[in-house]
Amino acid sequence: MSTIAVAVICKTPAPGKSKTRLSPPLHPDECAAISACFIADLTATIAEVAEVADAAGYAVYTPAGTEPALRRLLPPGFGLVLQGEGDLGARLHKGISDLLDAGHAGAMLINSDSPTLPAAILRAAVEALQGGDRVVLSPAADGGYTLIGLTRPHAHLFADIPWSTADVYRLTLERAREIGLPVVELPGWYDVDDALSYAWLEQEIDGVPPAVGRPGMTGAPAPRTRAFVRARRRTGRAA
Repeated sequence: MSTIAVAVICKTPAPGKSKTRLSPPLHPDECAAISACFIADLTATIAEVAEVADAAGYAVYTPAGTEPALRRLLPPGFGLVLQGEGDLGARLHKGISDLLDAGHAGAMLINSDSPTLPAAILRAAVEALQGGDRVVLSPAADGGYTLIGLTRPHAHLFADIPWSTADVYRLTLERAREIGLPVVELPGWYDVDDALSYAWLEQEIDGVPPAVGRPGMTGAPAPRTRAFVRARRRTGRAA
């Protein structure tokens, strides 16, 4: 199979368990609601890319048993792969490995916190993964990465990384150098996971380009996320 698996790694939204770092400013039920918007919008972008590139859309998800609720957020035809156990590194490694084991020529995982991630970045990642053994990365504004893609499993990339810190991207590059793995660095983007980055999202919706990415690069439409933010701003609380 020559296709590239393009997957969002996510947790099926539930109040009190989703995007908790966004509370405040959001209430727990709003955190779950905006998480659903993020997943729906990001996977719509993935589906758009899959229409013009040799790619297939997936969700690498948790927890087990929430498949019907998650499928309501996904475009038709998306595959589901259950996340493994352990820390984020272990789950990322298993997610990549499972997608490659399904027969794809390459696999990438995208965090579920970047609803306006441009389709251009995803298309570039798909193209880069068609060029042999390498790691493809898009840095995030907080020092992590928005996506990671591989054509072969490399457990060392995910070993001993202090997740949720500003050192994630830098240390991942170091791991790649240690194993002699070529790196393709793509333009970066930002995650929406706290009050500051939620303000960035509001600014982007108001027409202010994010201070990340390539000059002139515009975010994806993200209609559900935009509608959520505008409704919350108008009423003080999203519907």
